[in-house]
Amino acid sequence: MNIYAKNGHKVIYTGATDDQVHGAYGGGHDPRGLLIEKAVYTVDHTVVGSWRTMVYFQEFPHLYFNSVLFEDEKK
Repeated sequence: MNIYAKNGHKVIYTGATDDQVHGAYGGGHDPRGLLIEKAVYTVDHTVVGSWRTMVYFQEFPHLYFNSVLFEDEKK
């Protein structure tokens, strides 16, 4: 996904592995059991770091997820 996505940008959750959630490049909340694969979510904002980018969604305002778990929605 575009790590500089603005508020309102739509992305698709692609699923998560243990390494993506808890590994060296992981971080954020574990989306498994919370988000639905292939579902569309609305970006609130992103926080770009040197090793990873966290994305916050309008649907889950108090949680953040690793951006590698998402792809931009294609129209």
